[in-house]
Amino acid sequence: MKTNSIYKTSLLAAALLLSATSCVKDELHDTPHPDTGKITVTADWTDRGDGVDIPAEWTVTMDGYTGTEAGETHAPDYLFAPGSYTLAAYNTPENITVSGTIATVAKAHGDAADLFINNAPGWLFTSVQEAEIEADTDYELTAVMHQQVRQLTLVIEPAGDAADRIESIEGTLSGAAGTLDFATDTHGTPSEVKLHFTKITDGDDAGKWMATVRLLGIAGDAQRLTATLTYTDGNPQPTSLNSDLTSALNGFNDGKTAPLTLGGTIAETPGEAGFTGEITGWETVDGGGVDAEM
Repeated sequence: MKTNSIYKTSLLAAALLLSATSCVKDELHDTPHPDTGKITVTADWTDRGDGVDIPAEWTVTMDGYTGTEAGETHAPDYLFAPGSYTLAAYNTPENITVSGTIATVAKAHGDAADLFINNAPGWLFTSVQEAEIEADTDYELTAVMHQQVRQLTLVIEPAGDAADRIESIEGTLSGAAGTLDFATDTHGTPSEVKLHFTKITDGDDAGKWMATVRLLGIAGDAQRLTATLTYTDGNPQPTSLNSDLTSALNGFNDGKTAPLTLGGTIAETPGEAGFTGEITGWETVDGGGVDAEM
């Protein structure tokens, strides 16, 4: 009888000890996911230009996870094993696709589209950061979204007797970036974009011609403007314009929130009713008086 009592007492003590140990273990857990980590990502849209709206939707990728969000904060119902991760966030604007951390501008539409990329893609924003995940931990992360598309306006001032007879100016710009690896900030795939110039009819710049495009950036060793000027009644015959913009566009991939406006003058050819077909000395000008709506 005494032996049974001792046995029961031992069982009760063991049960109490196990219960106490379990309680201590539970109290040491800071989260409901003791073996994994959980993230919440908040997008910071401060780095964007005037008049550029916050995208309606954005995407978060981290290892095997991909999720989309319409609000400011993304809290995925997904748990991450401890380890090192790359967190990428981006939106997918019109005429740009994203695969991994590579953004690609779509081909232009229309005739000879394969030769050109779209000259007015939507506003792309991206963010990349490294994240170290530990078990039993919740993380509040901020994705600082950087604007990756910049607006460029070229303003041409014709000179000479034939200036008023210009009917149209159509051209291309080479050396536009067709791709961007936003994890390494590498602009690649040098491509051409079409330039359609329109005549400015009022204000201080009346009589000049302007073209506005949006670019993912510049790439390659050189950027050149090539254009054809046509005249009323074919007088004079169409003339060609070739101009090196490499120096003027140096640094274009930095500070993309600020639109860039470059101005140049077509020099008159002495003794001819035409132009030299070359612009040198492009200068950054104040675009405030130029309507650069696309």
